[in-house]
Parts: sequence; C-alpha cells; structure tokens
Amino acid sequence: MPIIKPVRGKEPQISEDCYIAENATIVGEVTIGKQCSVWFNAVIRGDVHYIKIGNKVNIQDGAVLHATYQKSPTTIGNNVSIGHNAIVHGCTIHDNVLVGMGSIIMDDCVIESNTIIAAGAVVTKNTHVKSGSVYAGVPARKVKDISPELTSGEVNRIADNYVKYSGWFKE
Repeated sequence: MPIIKPVRGKEPQISEDCYIAENATIVGEVTIGKQCSVWFNAVIRGDVHYIKIGNKVNIQDGAVLHATYQKSPTTIGNNVSIGHNAIVHGCTIHDNVLVGMGSIIMDDCVIESNTIIAAGAVVTKNTHVKSGSVYAGVPARKVKDISPELTSGEVNRIADNYVKYSGWFKE
C-alpha cells in the first residue's frame, strides 16, 4: 500500500483513475488530477505548502516534489512528465513539459508550456523558462528552441506512454 496520509489536517485528494505505486508516498495538501501516475519510491510531500498536479501527469520512480514553507507552493499543469529521480521544489510548471531524469527545478522557477528540461539540468532559483525552449546544463541555460518533432515525439509521447503503462498495473 502506498503511504497516503494527512498532515496538519490536510489530506491528499487523488482522482480515482490515477495509478499510485505501492511504495509511493503522498502526504498533506496535495491535489492530483485525472489520468496521473505516481511511480515507485516517488515522494509528493505537501506538508509545508500545497502541491497541485493537473491531468495526465506522471511522476516517475524516485522523483521528489516538495515546496517551501509558507512561501512557494508547487504547481504542475497538464500533460507533464517528471523523470526518474528529478526534484521539483516550490515552483510552477505549465502544460506540456518534460522534466528530464535527475534534473532539479528550484524554488520560484516558472517553466512555461511546451518546454523540455534536459536530464541532469539544474534550474536555479527564480529562473523563468520561456515557452518553446530546451534547457540543459548546470546551471541550466537555453540550448535551443523546441521543435514540433520534439513536442510530439518526446513530450506528448512520454505522457501518453505513462497513461498506457499505468494501465498495465491497474489490471
């Protein structure tokens, strides 16, 4: 059974059609939309501020979502993939975004729609990633514009695949 528990009187709200892995942890003021999946060893900790997750979002194995006490909530839009072992902390991620494996997005960042944060990238505090960008490196910087092929071939493909994969675990 996953750990899903209230903290400070606030309980996670999770759509019924979501897949939550047996060893995932979701606590506190967390809202998760439809067709989402939270994979093995992922932690979504809404104990110090709220975390709001849209529809068709996948939080892959080992990822950590948190916020900053009384200051920076975490908000994630629709059709977003958070890669394995990524850290998403006190930031806003809009729709149609791929957050690569092992990347870190820090407090008060805004990641606009239709972007890719490359694997291993570190998006430092207060960075504003404009729509249609690919960011990579430490610290992360824009490396190119996202092409329609990357949007459909990576961002949408991965989000769609995780809806399919989660179905295998619900059978």
